[in-house]
Amino acid sequence: MIIDLPATTTSQVNSKLVHLREQGGVNALGRVLTLVIVTEDDARTEEIIDAANQASREHPCRVIVVARGAKKAAPRLDAQIRVGGDAGASEVIVLRPYGPLADHGESCVIPLLLPDAPVVAWWPFEAPPVPAKDPIGRLAQRRITDAASDRNPIRALDTRSKSYAHGDTDLAWARLTLWRALLSAALDLPPFEPITGASVVGDANSPSADLLAGWLAARLNLPVRRGKTADGPGVVSVELQRKSGSVLLQRPDGRIGTLTQPGQPVRRVALQRRPVADCLAEELRRLDPDEIYESALNGLDKIVRGRVAAPAPAKTREKTRT
Repeated sequence: MIIDLPATTTSQVNSKLVHLREQGGVNALGRVLTLVIVTEDDARTEEIIDAANQASREHPCRVIVVARGAKKAAPRLDAQIRVGGDAGASEVIVLRPYGPLADHGESCVIPLLLPDAPVVAWWPFEAPPVPAKDPIGRLAQRRITDAASDRNPIRALDTRSKSYAHGDTDLAWARLTLWRALLSAALDLPPFEPITGASVVGDANSPSADLLAGWLAARLNLPVRRGKTADGPGVVSVELQRKSGSVLLQRPDGRIGTLTQPGQPVRRVALQRRPVADCLAEELRRLDPDEIYESALNGLDKIVRGRVAAPAPAKTREKTRT
C-alpha cells in the first residue's frame, strides 16, 4: 500500500502511521532500527528503496528516505508512506523537502525516528565530506557510504580515510568479504610460510581493490602493489608471494574465481559480485566500530601504485580419487 501526503508535516505523517497500524490491527512493532537514506538522485530512488526493502527482511526497520527536492522552490514537504508488500519487512517513509527545507533534512527526520532504537544513515551516492559531522550523520550510530557510486571513487575513498570516525563504513568494504575469507582460509593451509610480497590488480576506479590492498598492507605489515587492468570489473586478482610459491586468487569475469596455491589442487570458487542489498544487510548486522575497516583505511598509505607483472601460475597437483 502506498499513501501520498502532498504538502504535509511530520506530525501528519506520524498520525497517518498510527492510523494505518490501528487499521491493520497492529498494536506493536518489531523494528530493530531506523534506516535513514539520503539521496538527491531522484531517478534511482526506487532502486535504493528496493535494496532497503530486501535488507529489511533480515533487519526489520523503519526506512526514512530523504529525497531532496529543488532548493529554489517554495518551502514544502511532500511525503509518501509505504507499508505491506510495498515495504518489505519494514515501513517506508519517503520525504521530499523543497526550498530551505532541502538543506535541513534532519529536522524532518527527527520526529519520525523510532524511540529507543539505533539509527543508521546511508548515503547510496554522493556522501558528505565528513559523514560524522553531517546533521543526519550526527543522529546515527552507524554511517554507511559507497565510494563506488561517487564521481571519483578513489578520491572519495581517500576522503573517507582522512575523515574516518567510529561508526563509519563503506559498501566497498562489504564487497570484499568473500575475498578476505578465501585469502584468510588459504593461508590456514600448509606450508605455513611468511608472506614476502603482495599485489592486488583491479579496475583503476575500484575502491574495493584499494581497500583490499590496504587491508593486506595493514595485516601483513608490508607494502602492497596496486595494479590497474581493464580485463574485468572490480578486483581481478590477488597474489600473495611466499618462498614455496604464490597464493593466487583470480576473478576475471566478475563471477567465478580460481584459487591456486602450491601443494593444492586448483579450485574454482564462487566470487559473484555482490548486489547492494546483500552488502547493506551485512553492514546492518553490526552497530559497533569496525576496527578492521579502520585498519584497511590506514593501510592505504602503504599501497605502491604501478604496473604489476602478470603472475606465473603455481605448480599444482590434481586431486586423486580413491
